[in-house]
Amino acid sequence: MTAPGTALSSWTGVPDDHPFSLGNLPYGSASDDRGGTFAVTRIGDLALDLTRASAVAEPDLLPLFARGTLDDLLAAGPPKWTQARAAVKNWLTDPAYRDAIEPLLRPAAGLDLRLPFTVADYADFYGNEHHAANASRIFRPGATGAAPNWRHLPVGYHGCAGTVVVSGTAIRRPQGQYRDADGTVAFGPSRRLDLEAEVGFVVGSGSAPGSSVAVAGFGAHVFGACLVNDWSARDIQMWESTPLGPFLGKSFGTSVSAWITPLEALNEAWIAPPARDPAPLAHLDDSARPNGLDLALEVRLNGETIATPSFGTMYWTPPQMLAHLTSGGAALRPGDLFASGTVSGPRREERGCLLEYTWNGAEPLTLADGSVRTYLEDGDEVVITATAPALTGRIALGEVRGRVTPP
Repeated sequence: MTAPGTALSSWTGVPDDHPFSLGNLPYGSASDDRGGTFAVTRIGDLALDLTRASAVAEPDLLPLFARGTLDDLLAAGPPKWTQARAAVKNWLTDPAYRDAIEPLLRPAAGLDLRLPFTVADYADFYGNEHHAANASRIFRPGATGAAPNWRHLPVGYHGCAGTVVVSGTAIRRPQGQYRDADGTVAFGPSRRLDLEAEVGFVVGSGSAPGSSVAVAGFGAHVFGACLVNDWSARDIQMWESTPLGPFLGKSFGTSVSAWITPLEALNEAWIAPPARDPAPLAHLDDSARPNGLDLALEVRLNGETIATPSFGTMYWTPPQMLAHLTSGGAALRPGDLFASGTVSGPRREERGCLLEYTWNGAEPLTLADGSVRTYLEDGDEVVITATAPALTGRIALGEVRGRVTPP
């Protein structure tokens, strides 16, 4: 076993400081031109077919990858996650495996990437104080900040698992009911379609109904992280969210990155979260270890960077979100996905959605080509990327990409 703090080198020639170095090795799923599906990992600009590699190099791991998705790997639990990751690293560093493994490498850019796991359930949180305060002021003029309960629990909503799609899938502008400024209620295409830059967490090991997962149990249940764009129809959302929360304004499409970064790759990224006041109740107390994540996000609209939010600003941490999600006894299942909510910051260029960035259209965004946006237009493409610190340089969490198409 490699000692902690030691970087390995691969016979592939991928540098140790590459965003997809051996310290990363995210997982995904791809299909070939014959309709077959296979599990993959990424090393540099290459991708390794894990379904075939496990068959030739370590057959006892084949059941984890045989179906071509990550479903069986997720369900296998932490010991198997560790075993699989160690095996892949060994295949890519030990020259003895080169003859067997090298023919199974292919350019990552040419892959037809699929949704890497079956989404069992989807929940989305509201864990960033800057976003919560700004949204509260916009939705409820006269409000001075987030709602009174916000600092006591990670507020969230239950999303639509069936509309989670992989990066690259077109997002059709939704139709719904909204109210105009003059009070007229109408039904039609959303006129305030928004992006939301978020980070998602993929559950592997399940839990029993009626039980709860402690903050310290996060690593025993969560397999890895991905990027999320929780597309939002703000006009539909504003009208329907009184008195309950988001429904049709969110349920038409949620994009996730095709690559899932295992938690082990984020070992160097854990940091202390912002100070909390009041102190969280006992079941949400995460003071025993740093549970924030130092992730640097970038949001691009039609190729132009418009925002650079930092996940380090998140008030509520991923372990707290999972603890709250299960605190009432809700069971976890392999493939459950929960997302952080919009990642935002104190400056305009750190706001991870157009609702905040344009202040609901009152402060339009002018792009470099001279075009102006308050919300997304048909044909607009949004790309969200992120990096995290590693032993050597920073690793990439892939990207989540989507283009808006007409209703």
